[in-house]
Amino acid sequence: MNINLTLISQAVAFAIFIWFTVKFVWPPLRTAIDNRQKTIAEGLAAAERGKHDLELASRRSADVLRETKEKSADILAQAERRGQQIVEEAKAAARVEADKVVASAKAEIDQEAERAKQVLRERVAELAVAGAEKILRREVNATAHADMLSALKQEL
Repeated sequence: MNINLTLISQAVAFAIFIWFTVKFVWPPLRTAIDNRQKTIAEGLAAAERGKHDLELASRRSADVLRETKEKSADILAQAERRGQQIVEEAKAAARVEADKVVASAKAEIDQEAERAKQVLRERVAELAVAGAEKILRREVNATAHADMLSALKQEL
């Protein structure tokens, strides 16, 4: 065996091996590598989009939270104002009711005072008539005296 023949046969065998590898082995490996690179690139892009979406969602949630706090502060302020308004309305209604009660009590007191004056007038008139009867028993004209006493009664 000659070294040249061995070397040439090994070179031919290596060339056939390379041709076989390039023709049958390399294309499926290249396809798998390309698919894997594409999958990795898509995954990285999706991760970037997710990161960007997360950042946007975080900003939106902060904005929504801020708006919600502002709205709740406004609602609390309105509720407080409404509560104060209700208290003021209740105070005003209580004042009106108290004024009505006072006016009613004054009117009742005035009526009672008027009744007491009327009763007192009648009693004074009765006493005056009784006194006049005792003094004037001797006179005959009772109607003239009754007219005079009723005029006196009206003046009292």
